Order: sequence, then C-alpha cells, then structure tokens
Amino acid sequence: MKPAAFTYHRAYDVNDTIAQLAELGPDAKILAGGQSLVAMMNFRLARPSALVDITRIGGLDFLAKDAGGLRIGALTRHRTVETTKVDGFEVLSKAARWIGHYPIRCRGTFGGSIAHGDSTAEWCLLTVLLEAWIVLQGPRGRREVPATEFFHGFFMTAAEPDEMIVEVRFPRPAPHAALTEFSQRQGDFAVVAASARLDLAENEILTSRIVLGGVGPQPAVVDVDLAGQPANEETWRAAGEAAAAQVDPPSDGHGSGAYRKKLTATLVARALAEAAA
Repeated sequence: MKPAAFTYHRAYDVNDTIAQLAELGPDAKILAGGQSLVAMMNFRLARPSALVDITRIGGLDFLAKDAGGLRIGALTRHRTVETTKVDGFEVLSKAARWIGHYPIRCRGTFGGSIAHGDSTAEWCLLTVLLEAWIVLQGPRGRREVPATEFFHGFFMTAAEPDEMIVEVRFPRPAPHAALTEFSQRQGDFAVVAASARLDLAENEILTSRIVLGGVGPQPAVVDVDLAGQPANEETWRAAGEAAAAQVDPPSDGHGSGAYRKKLTATLVARALAEAAA
C-alpha cells in the first residue's frame, strides 16, 4: 500500500524542529531513520498530516562517555552503536545485532526507536534495564524522563507532540548485562525478548534486574530477587520460571500466551547466563 497524503517539511536544528511541530499540530510526526514510521504509513497504521525531516540536523549523532556514564544522541545509527565498543556498555553493541537487517541498522536511529515505543524493541528494553534517562526538548525547554516512566503502552510514550528526543543518558556501566530474544525469522520483530543485569561478587549475586519485551504493551520489569544466590544454571532456570509466572502475555498470530510464557522462562535463563558470563 501507499501512505495517506501528508506534507513534507525539513528542519535544520532542534529549535526549528520544535517550532515546526508546534505550528503543524499534534498530527505531525518527526522523520529520522524512518525504518518504523514509513512502514506503518505504508500500511495506513499511521496517518500523520505532516512529516518533519530531522536527518540534516548536526550534533545529534554521537556516543560520548562521561562521568562513568554514556550519552547517545538521538540520530545515532544502530550500526554505529553496533560497531562502537564502550567499556561497561558492551551489551548495547551486542544487542544491536538483533535489530532487523544490515540496511535497517544503517538507516534506523537510536532516538527513533525509543520514540516509536515498541515493547519488543531492543533499545526500549535496554533503556529500562539500565535505568537510562530520556532527554526531551520542547517549547518549555529540556526535561529528562526516566525510561521506567517513559513507555506508556503500545507505541505510546511520555513525549509531548511538540517535543523531540535529543539524547539518551545511561548513568552507570553494566558490565554484566545481556539481551536475547526469539523471532520466527532472523531480522523479524521478537516474539519475546529478555534482558538481564547482574551485580556479582565472585560466584554470588548481589543484585539483579530483568526486563521483558513481547509480553505486554510496554517493557515489563519482573520482580525476581536473586540477591545472595549462587550464579549457576539452577538459579537461572528457577529465575526463568519465576519470571514466566509473573506475566500474562497476549496471544496473536505469532504465538499463544502459553507459548510466550514458555519462551519467557527459556530466554530469561539464557539472558542471565550470558550476563553472568
């Protein structure tokens, strides 16, 4: 199919983008990589009245480590994250390999994925897992929203219609973190995705965090406390079963809710094992 009619606009800096969004109204959308938005427009799942192209804006394509954390600009390509190894944030470069296919990773943007708000998207899961902050800019200035509060439901976020994401800030490294997922074909959206982060002291778990995708309308943080337990296969299997017991996944053409629960148990155990390793 072809998209519904829309007007095309180009912005050359952040302030210009914000001004155009305010003028065009809430039905206008930002065009960055376009790897999600354009596909939805072609299927008439999205019908924006106008697109504001921000691909010419300079200064939003970066990875910068500072004060122990990491900042990623909104226009940073998936491929850049994949090929840039940052100490303590290796999970980002490894997770990028799950995103679509090579051409998609070369065009899609980090901020665009976050703004899209897909509950199975790798960057959405990892911002919640690593407790990142989403930096927004709008007519009222800049504000930071914790990723745990940013995703409100299917393709719904805390961003206002006249705001744009300018960067994502990860406050601290996560050397023991991993993301894994299952899709029916390589490059497809995940049926279920699982991400895990551990703090370890030799073979003992100090703290843990597990975030799931594909089991609900937004990234799901499950309450599985592994503190004090040994880092071994038995712990991972038990954690997987405990995580699966906490979710009530939907059924659709890709799998039933029961199937997704089984995937959850398997993928959580796998993610924890990879994180510990």
